[in-house]
Amino acid sequence: MRKVFNHGGSSAGVPARRFNHGGSRRVGGLCLAAVIAAVIASVPAIGQSPPPAAVPDFVEIPAGPFTMGADPATDPRAFDNEKWPASPGEGTVDVPAFYLARHEVTVAQYAAFVSATKSPVDANTLAGPPTHPVTFVTWPNALAYCRWLESALAKSPGLVGDRLRAGWRVTLPTEAQWEKAARGGDRRAYPWGDQPRRDRANFEGIGTTPVGQFACPECAYGLADMSGNVWEWTSSPYQPYPYDASDDRANLDTDALWVMRGGHYGDPARQVRTSTRGAADPGARRAFIGFRVALVPR
Repeated sequence: MRKVFNHGGSSAGVPARRFNHGGSRRVGGLCLAAVIAAVIASVPAIGQSPPPAAVPDFVEIPAGPFTMGADPATDPRAFDNEKWPASPGEGTVDVPAFYLARHEVTVAQYAAFVSATKSPVDANTLAGPPTHPVTFVTWPNALAYCRWLESALAKSPGLVGDRLRAGWRVTLPTEAQWEKAARGGDRRAYPWGDQPRRDRANFEGIGTTPVGQFACPECAYGLADMSGNVWEWTSSPYQPYPYDASDDRANLDTDALWVMRGGHYGDPARQVRTSTRGAADPGARRAFIGFRVALVPR
């Protein structure tokens, strides 16, 4: 059975709720690492530039520390798996500068990837409106998209091409990168402040909305849909806190779940906070799971 996903945690810091939809870390007799490697390797390295609509609007997230997570003792909305063990500097994570796409990857952008690479695609993946976030994508699918985009942009002029030629890469954000981008320099519960606002994000609803539909002038870096719309894959395996960047280089042969952030269109306000942690089997393919891309130093 595939494990998809938790909205919070138990007192032990492990997922409290999972929905099972199929498989273990072995798929068709192959280990997960082999499956992921095969999916990514199947995407050809191409030199052509992607269509303009497929190029992300990258936003710079400056370097510096921020406080990650939340404490159920002081915030009744927090889940237990957001809490750090008591220690000096509790929750402080230093994140180098990086860039994050302003919007989630859309159906149209993913369609450009499928067209260019002839990658197999689930029937549901491209069924949504072109400007809505793409869904029904697995974690390996998201990484394959990143590989294609990096290759396609490597010779482009401007900042993105310059960074790629200097050794940066296009990938999924880590859990810490995602949370810093959503929160900015403070511990706000939502990207815009401490209280939920239905005019700032798509949650408690019935389906996805076009990316960027909700203006958020209060958001720290001008990113859209960091709360709600769809859960977003990250490059971090699920681990109890404290967060350790070295954990992001997990052994893919282990029974890892992968962190998702942001909540989705049908979630209640508690589950679209900036510190809420979800997790899923990397093979999960659901109507409420999508992703956005990051440009990061190696």
